[in-house]
Amino acid sequence: MLGGIALGLIFGVVTGGHVTNLARLKFRWPLLIVVAILIREALLVTPLSKVDGAQYVYLVALAGIVAWTVWHFDRIRGIWLVSIGAALNLLVIAFNGGHMPVAAEAAGPLVGPGTIGPYTIMGPGTNLSLLGDWIRLYPLNQVYSPGDVLIAIGLAVVTFIAVRNPTAYSELTPP
Repeated sequence: MLGGIALGLIFGVVTGGHVTNLARLKFRWPLLIVVAILIREALLVTPLSKVDGAQYVYLVALAGIVAWTVWHFDRIRGIWLVSIGAALNLLVIAFNGGHMPVAAEAAGPLVGPGTIGPYTIMGPGTNLSLLGDWIRLYPLNQVYSPGDVLIAIGLAVVTFIAVRNPTAYSELTPP
């Protein structure tokens, strides 16, 4: 996700934009998206992910991200890509009991049956495997889902447009 934002910033500045133009973005209820992202990240990187039922809190946070991005279609150009990517992740996680399926050959510490935190190894019983984590983006040593890739592209587009063309957003919001 940060890579997408960084690419959008770099290309926006290189093509004549200014980072200060990001201040023109006007969000509705920005705290809502911040809380949803913090919950999602906390459940990914802390031992909280091992608590029974935490996967459903993760699912609700992801649904909140999808709803918030859809709510901003009219304010933030390109956010629809983020919405589609997050919705694909929400779909695959919901159809797999609150866990994101990961390709066995890329699972690393997850090797073995069962789940670890919000992840589970892909197998014959996995639903919507194509939407799980299986895409390797070299030189990175991680795998991503098609939804993750769309989210990163969407964040790059949103950031690029905001940096390059500040009027794209200032015209959308009343003074």
